[in-house]
Amino acid sequence: MTILATSSQAASTRQTPYTDSAFGAAVALSCRECGERVDLGPEYVCRSCFGPLEIAYDWSERPVTREQIEQGPNSIWRYAPLLPVSASVAERPNLNPGGTRLVKADNLARELGLRSLYVKDDSGNPTHSFKDRVVAIALEAARTFGFTTLSCSSTGNLAGAVAAAAARAGLESCVFIPAGLEEGKIIMAAVYGGRLVALDGTYDDVSRFCSELIGDPAGEGWGFVNVNLRPFYAEGSKTLSYEIAEQLGWRLPEQLVIPLASGSQLTKIDKGLRELVKLGLVEDTPYRLFGAQATGCSPISAAFKAGHDVVQPVRPDTIAKSLAIGNPADGPYVLDAVRRTGGAIEDVTDPEIVAAIRLLARTEGIFTETAGGVTLGALRKLVATGKLDPAAETVVINSGDGLKTLDAVADVGITATIKPTLAAFKTAGL
Repeated sequence: MTILATSSQAASTRQTPYTDSAFGAAVALSCRECGERVDLGPEYVCRSCFGPLEIAYDWSERPVTREQIEQGPNSIWRYAPLLPVSASVAERPNLNPGGTRLVKADNLARELGLRSLYVKDDSGNPTHSFKDRVVAIALEAARTFGFTTLSCSSTGNLAGAVAAAAARAGLESCVFIPAGLEEGKIIMAAVYGGRLVALDGTYDDVSRFCSELIGDPAGEGWGFVNVNLRPFYAEGSKTLSYEIAEQLGWRLPEQLVIPLASGSQLTKIDKGLRELVKLGLVEDTPYRLFGAQATGCSPISAAFKAGHDVVQPVRPDTIAKSLAIGNPADGPYVLDAVRRTGGAIEDVTDPEIVAAIRLLARTEGIFTETAGGVTLGALRKLVATGKLDPAAETVVINSGDGLKTLDAVADVGITATIKPTLAAFKTAGL
């Protein structure tokens, strides 16, 4: 069975120059717009229509079973047969991300009026964000293509994930960020010893610069995980859907609330869920996808609410800097997926983000970064406005650790300072 391919598309596929085992069941890059298929390689734009490319698979000769998956390591590599990687990927030096906990959030559910709520807590990854998943797949492609330097444009989390993965793999790294990111993310990206370059401008300015560098001799031998390796990189987000389904006992959740930056995480979670159904690993049950954006950078939310199919770029102005992508590449595909599944997209203000961070910490003991505050804040608003069914089982994604964005909740602190005596404690009314 070939995912996202037709017989006419298959006819245009050429023989890949790389060994069959290097990419597992992946067989080609397929254009999401016109369907043309090309060899697996470091490409990301269709040569015919300039649409985005993504990985296409053929599992007809490689059947995948639950038992096979369950015997794998407690990382994303248990799903290696579903990814564009070799079967021996777990044996190579990498950060082994994934295997993060799915928390039954009963306290939060009661507070929000939900029957059943889970938090997929991806802050437990090696560099404390979901970006370790996508970078791990891109790293394997970079090795296969012979790249010697790993690079990216980043709003913070990705920079740290790339620098750490490169250090572990013995590669050079040079990552680019917009000036003015949170200090915690800057330090985390720099500590691994690679080059960290800040550019004056927004993330979209940084992304354009990286695209130019790819075509210049100065960028020769560089693998940009979210540009020329993007089709491979994006597949890492599918592992969130695989883990959630397996952790729920091999079934699909009824509702998922997902943060939106480029939009790739939501579209690839959707792809992963559909793959599980196509392969017979889960029952084909309905699910609804919900997107979450910060009001200060909400082009996809604005397009959804206006009923548009085109996403109008904006200039970001929000504390949720990890989601501050004003021209989201996957925006139109997010709109398609959300509308197809009967979901919705919501956005929340900076004060609502902070309130949501504190709510999650108070109710479930999970300290999320601002992106998680956006997602939980959107969940709260979706429930209040009746767009999300409170009786349906819901999973919300926490994509990163709150220690990276301490400034957002800097107003919390010591309850009281007292002398070290019982009398002082009682006098203070504690």
